[in-house]
Amino acid sequence: MPILSGPIREPPRAIIFDIGRVIVNVDLARSFEAFGKQDGLSAEQVWKALQTDTRWDDWQEGRMTPQDWYKHLSEKFKLSLRFEEFCESWNRVLDPVTILPDALFERLAANCRLALLSNTDPIHVAHMEATFGFVRHFPVRVYSCRVGASKPAHTIFHHTLREVDAMPEETLYIDDLRENVTAAVRLGMIGFHFSSPPELLSEFSRLGLSK
Repeated sequence: MPILSGPIREPPRAIIFDIGRVIVNVDLARSFEAFGKQDGLSAEQVWKALQTDTRWDDWQEGRMTPQDWYKHLSEKFKLSLRFEEFCESWNRVLDPVTILPDALFERLAANCRLALLSNTDPIHVAHMEATFGFVRHFPVRVYSCRVGASKPAHTIFHHTLREVDAMPEETLYIDDLRENVTAAVRLGMIGFHFSSPPELLSEFSRLGLSK
């Protein structure tokens, strides 16, 4: 069952969306194959190496500049890219075709307070804000690199609830990672574990939010 906190009995006051693999598809091969060429690493192996890198949390939580991250990865993966080329390659992991339609967010915004909550970095934030039209429907946009904390830490959830001006029990949280949904539920939110658009759209339809 995608709902981790029991059935939703009435429309929520606020809806908080994760971005990666919920709104924007993450295509590792589009970006990270180039990073692994020197060492013969696949895109998946590069991704694992990034997530286990000792500076990953610093990068995701805003304690490194894009230039510092570029230098760090250039040494780690023996890259010969210019900074601009590095940023272009880094951003290619974000598929330009969204998973959920823009029209959905327009309809939801008419009935609920919308927020984005994402573990992400300054390069991706700048790219998403400049490229994806869906962001305009979200007056609250919380990025780990701007608040200095990452999911599933309670700090970033509390911050988002304050920004969206809603109580936990009034809020629906949607994420593709179960550990993040579980953390939200522990704080009193309604949690939806996203796995496919039809499941989510069906739930919105049942609540009268997708018309």
